[in-house]
Amino acid sequence: MRIVVDVSPLSHPRTGIGNYIRGSLAGIVEAAAGRHEVLAFAPTSLKGPGRIRAALDGIDVATTLLPLPASHALRTVWSRAGRPPVETLAGRLDAFLFSEWMYPAQRRGVRATIFHDLVPLHHPEWCTPRTVAMHTRKARNAAETCDVVVANSRFTAADLEASLGVAPGRIVLGHPGLSPGLGPDGPRAALPPETVLGLGTIEPRKNIARLVEAWRLLREADDLGLTLAGGEGWGDRPDLADARISRPGYVTDADVAALYRAATVFVYPSLYEGFGMPIVEAMACGTPVVASSHPSLDDACGEAAIRVEPTDPEAIADGIHEALTRRDELARLGLEHARRFSWARTGAVILEALEREA
Repeated sequence: MRIVVDVSPLSHPRTGIGNYIRGSLAGIVEAAAGRHEVLAFAPTSLKGPGRIRAALDGIDVATTLLPLPASHALRTVWSRAGRPPVETLAGRLDAFLFSEWMYPAQRRGVRATIFHDLVPLHHPEWCTPRTVAMHTRKARNAAETCDVVVANSRFTAADLEASLGVAPGRIVLGHPGLSPGLGPDGPRAALPPETVLGLGTIEPRKNIARLVEAWRLLREADDLGLTLAGGEGWGDRPDLADARISRPGYVTDADVAALYRAATVFVYPSLYEGFGMPIVEAMACGTPVVASSHPSLDDACGEAAIRVEPTDPEAIADGIHEALTRRDELARLGLEHARRFSWARTGAVILEALEREA
């Protein structure tokens, strides 16, 4: 088989979606073991090819990266027009796996995509207009045309069936995996000795404001710092005017493990996710986790996290206090749970589905 994988989002700094694209591609290549040709394909920005090649470093995969001015607009027009087919730019294919960023038509072969969540459909108020438009069009096209629809969690799989009418037989469950270097051993970031860590772009869905409010309610707050890592994002900013709050900004994959290891507790109060990979990453580094009770996070948490009502700062504060008193137990449970996730397993699941439909 010749498998073409859309890697367009890797032209941007990697967050959850970019990490999934890179990790699952590495897993597909590993599972293929030379039996299939795998091509990383992207019509991208003028600076995109360099960024994508850097993101794919270490993966033995061929690339076709096309630098274009106004690449987002061109991908959108191409997808909506339905022509020319993707083979015109990517060459002959037996399977095409596309991202949220485009959904061009194809002449033949297995058609597949990955869904990370349906947030733009259910909560457009939490997203930018561009994200809503892009994801809504892709979702409708994928529901109508894809042979294989990969869901990153059981929650997303059920949502695809209920909200888009995707038949269960077309849905494949492909949990995210863990990047190399995420483990309890290794460097630790220079954080205060006792620190709550939050990670995520500052945007309404990540619920950072309530985490800050909960931290201020803690009776341990005088001795407990707060580190908030992640990009600036959009929407209203929480009140961060406190010398005990650290803001390192966007953190690369190479540095995030050191943050997890240095944290006393990792708190992830998101209102809605597709999976919630930072939860598993923190667990893999031996850090106790407090997480939102929203069911979209069930697969990531398993039975190894303290679950809290994300709209209640007092509940979040109580969860942090409980995690502080159960550190050793939660660290052990988290390490055991995190061992279930690997990109090799993800890639094998996706490749098996593509082979079955070919």
